[in-house]
Amino acid sequence: MSVPKWNQTSSKRDQRRANIYITPPTLSKCSKCGKSVLPHTACSFCGFYKGKEVVNVMARLERKEKKNREKEIKAKEMEEKTSKPLSADGLSKK
Repeated sequence: MSVPKWNQTSSKRDQRRANIYITPPTLSKCSKCGKSVLPHTACSFCGFYKGKEVVNVMARLERKEKKNREKEIKAKEMEEKTSKPLSADGLSKK
């Protein structure tokens, strides 16, 4: 059985042990589109940060991708409009 010839340095040992405590990044939701984003960064899907457009994402896309992205955004907005809870009057009409 082989035995290590030298002791492992404390820095090498600590570098190895540092990976034990790595945790996955915490994600927050974009206020505009609802996608998961890293905190304090602009959304790569819609280009908004803190309610303001920072990156014009549509300008970077090709024609087909642009149409698909616009459809997704419109569908998301329509879904939000229809998913609002009804008031007492709205419930009584149904």
